[in-house]
Amino acid sequence: MNSLFSRDNQLKAIESLLNDSEKYLGQFCTTFASYTRKTAKLRDKADFLVRQLNEFASNEDPELRTCMKNLAEDLAMVQDYRQAEVERLEARVVTPLKAYGDTVKIKRADLKRFNADRNREMKELQKLEKIRLKNPADRQSIAEVSAQKATNNANRSTRQMEETISEFQRQKLEDVKKVFSEFIMVEMLFHAKALEVYTHTFQNLETLDIDKDLELFTRRIQVTDLPLDIQVLQSVRSTSSSPPYSSPTHSTVMRTADLFTRSRRSTSRQQEDIEDEDNEEEDEEEEDVYESEGPYEEPQTLRESYAAQYSRVRRQT
Repeated sequence: MNSLFSRDNQLKAIESLLNDSEKYLGQFCTTFASYTRKTAKLRDKADFLVRQLNEFASNEDPELRTCMKNLAEDLAMVQDYRQAEVERLEARVVTPLKAYGDTVKIKRADLKRFNADRNREMKELQKLEKIRLKNPADRQSIAEVSAQKATNNANRSTRQMEETISEFQRQKLEDVKKVFSEFIMVEMLFHAKALEVYTHTFQNLETLDIDKDLELFTRRIQVTDLPLDIQVLQSVRSTSSSPPYSSPTHSTVMRTADLFTRSRRSTSRQQEDIEDEDNEEEDEEEEDVYESEGPYEEPQTLRESYAAQYSRVRRQT
């Protein structure tokens, strides 16, 4: 009877082990599956951000356009690493944990068979005890043989169950160790690659020359002054206008016309001189613009995204 009590405790311990394994491994599986889905959604949001960066960069000046294009390329490259992270989490973490649902079902079936053998043993022993109380010699010998046979079957089932549960526990420990090790390894690989790309991207953003883009923007929106000889016009108007209380004489009209003609000629010559000076200034400004635009083309050739450098190196190798 002592062995029966010990087997009863053993049965409870095995049931507790299977219940805890099913509960917590199932929770881990659900959590990691949700973690993987959230990572995939984060990848999608980052892809949307890449498209926004490209649209924004296409309408900006050279310095900012170069930096934003490089940022978009590097961010897209990080999302490729994130996609690999999602696939590895699904294959190395979620799938092994998901398999434990079927494994626990198999072990429960083994436990049920073990419990049935144990119940048969108890029935045979109870029957033997009743025969002993009645004390018939022939039936007692038959019952003892049946009880011994049931005990042997129960012992064999017990050993098999112990080996099965021990193997299950060993496999569970190895799988838990491997699953969480794979999870940490996948995360380290992603963050190491992302840190490498983001470090280059940060340094690239630091090279953004705000003053150059601001100078181009200021020149683009600056209004050009149109010179007018307001004093000459006012003089012409005051000279050509007649007082209301006197009638203009012929000599006055002639002097006024002559003055107006001279002022028109003077204004025309001044306007031509001003236009010549403006043309010279515009030529100098165009030369300055070409000289100032030169450095903007240079960063586009010197500054590259990490993704562009990586692709070039891969093509060379």
